[in-house]
Amino acid sequence: MKEDITIPKVEGVYVAIVNEYNDIYKTQDWNAYIINDKDVDLEMVLIVTGGYSKDKITSTFRKKLDKLPKKSYAKIELMHEDLFKINNTFKVSFFEGNKMFDKTYLFRENTINLKALQALPLMQVKGVLVK
Repeated sequence: MKEDITIPKVEGVYVAIVNEYNDIYKTQDWNAYIINDKDVDLEMVLIVTGGYSKDKITSTFRKKLDKLPKKSYAKIELMHEDLFKINNTFKVSFFEGNKMFDKTYLFRENTINLKALQALPLMQVKGVLVK
């Protein structure tokens, strides 16, 4: 029975943490984004985030996007720098056509920092990327 279930591999969908200027509050903020670098729209995108370490667990945050158009990105959440000291997971589920896809993106503790910034697909900024 289990061998009848196929779980398709997620490709072309990424999670990135970006350090950007906030015009309203005049601060440098860290924001999490989901990037759809595919040539198809993603439907019913569900994102569940949380952080953990050996002795700490954060609360769970959930976000739903009805549609994430092809070759686009969307902001998930603002992230406080204290979270970078622990592991941060982004569990992403979505439909592409009639198939459901699921992947967990993990930012390991202390890997989100200014030294780790790199060019991001589709976005004209640098950030920390998990594929």
